[in-house]
Amino acid sequence: MACLLPAAQRASAWVLFVALWGTVVGDRLLVVPQDGSHWLSMRDIVEALGARGHEVVVLVPEVNLLLRESRFYTRRIYPVPFDQEELRNRYRTFGEKIFTDRSWLSGPQTEFRNLMVVIDMYFISCQSLLRHRDTLDFLKAGKFDALFTDPFLPCGAILAEYLGLPSVYLFRGFPCSLEHGFGGSPNPVSYIPQCYTKFSDQMSFPQRVVNFLVNLLEVPLFYCLYSKYKDLALEVLKRKVDLPTLFQKDPVWLLRYDFVFEYPRPVMPNMVLIGGINCKKPDVLSQEFEAYVNASGEHGIVVFSLGSMVSEIPEKKAMEIADALGKIPQTVLWRYTGSRPSNLAKNTILVKWLPQNDLLGHPKTRAFITHSGSHGIYEGICNGVPMVMLPLFGDQMDNAKRIETRGAGVTLNVLEMTSDDLANALKTVINDKSYKENIMRLSSLHKDRPVEPLDLAVFWVEFVMRHKGAPHLRPAAHDLTWYQYHSLDVIGFLLAIVLTVAFVTFRCCAFAWGKCFGKKGRVKKAHKSKVH
Repeated sequence: MACLLPAAQRASAWVLFVALWGTVVGDRLLVVPQDGSHWLSMRDIVEALGARGHEVVVLVPEVNLLLRESRFYTRRIYPVPFDQEELRNRYRTFGEKIFTDRSWLSGPQTEFRNLMVVIDMYFISCQSLLRHRDTLDFLKAGKFDALFTDPFLPCGAILAEYLGLPSVYLFRGFPCSLEHGFGGSPNPVSYIPQCYTKFSDQMSFPQRVVNFLVNLLEVPLFYCLYSKYKDLALEVLKRKVDLPTLFQKDPVWLLRYDFVFEYPRPVMPNMVLIGGINCKKPDVLSQEFEAYVNASGEHGIVVFSLGSMVSEIPEKKAMEIADALGKIPQTVLWRYTGSRPSNLAKNTILVKWLPQNDLLGHPKTRAFITHSGSHGIYEGICNGVPMVMLPLFGDQMDNAKRIETRGAGVTLNVLEMTSDDLANALKTVINDKSYKENIMRLSSLHKDRPVEPLDLAVFWVEFVMRHKGAPHLRPAAHDLTWYQYHSLDVIGFLLAIVLTVAFVTFRCCAFAWGKCFGKKGRVKKAHKSKVH
């Protein structure tokens, strides 16, 4: 036994060393994030990779919203030609213009111009990054194994091409769902609703007509949004580049999709579905929020947040909302940083920040008022809370439609709704048991999965680092022209054969007819004229 014990101890020490070595020594990952709410899901993946021993470098503009320090990754700061005040002003302007009145004709143009207030700033940030020689030299010498980015804006894709790195993309989707077009997924417009249509997958004939026409507009819209990046890519790469080709190299797409929420559609093998990755097990509430919840009594609470980009509302609309909230017996926790509405009821508590997921996971939460951003929607699904949805811009209208068609929430137009509309919607989702039953069914389906989304995302990032990409998952569709992809050349070739055969057959028949009957007919006719 005296001889066996040291051997066992040595074996245990060796196992422990191997385990520690596997968690400490890792690959080098370069991260090009998108600031704002997009960063929230990416941060969880990045920190999980850092905790597993990978060396992670995150490129961060010196002026940003949420790209904070962490012990799990290293930030590489690069300068930008704007300050924190301009950043706040642009977001404030964006939030204010969301609530401006608009007609159905001017609506798309107004939203496009408003989005460009923020997108233009991010283009300036990308331009600064790709022109900062010190940073580029650092990255070239860094010997990274892969690049992890949010491709909502093409900065990361351009940098991956410049550095020759395999890519992993994480995002909700392009403004036009063009990730499927770029990825090579089939896109039958007969049952897949296009962005901004607010259609379900059960469309009438007029809706399918509109859906078909919207599909034709999506590529021009992409170039309207991203045309500046084409010139920037030319400047950096020293050659002409078509932006879609950058997204068609051989990336793995981590899509924040789940078909419990999305309408079923075909996807490619390099598309990994990780919808609900932001959902976490609720933590214990702080004393402040626990006190609010306990004081609500048997009626419970309502959680109200319009997301990280909008926390102030025009005074008139804020007063309408405050009036509506006062008409329900529940306590309302409202994330709001604007001026306190003069008619705020006693049951409504304004907070500058709230632990949204933790509150939604509390058993006394009765409803969730949300702007229908994908993070909030998935937290509502995970925690089984029926929703009143006030979509503001982008994909939020389509997100709201998906929840509404599943009977798990009610959608209101925030610009047109009255105080009574909001109060009645809240009473409906709280008192009508079908909404709670439907959202609990969705929650049960969403949670019933073999692998957690975070674990799946971490696996695929490590997969790309280990194998230097995933070219075996790249479809051959990317090597075809548009007419080859749709087999128009094959159809044209077969049609030409059919027409040629038909023409030859016709000519042969005509020739035979002429030979057999043409001369005899002429002879008879000539004989008849001689008789007369």
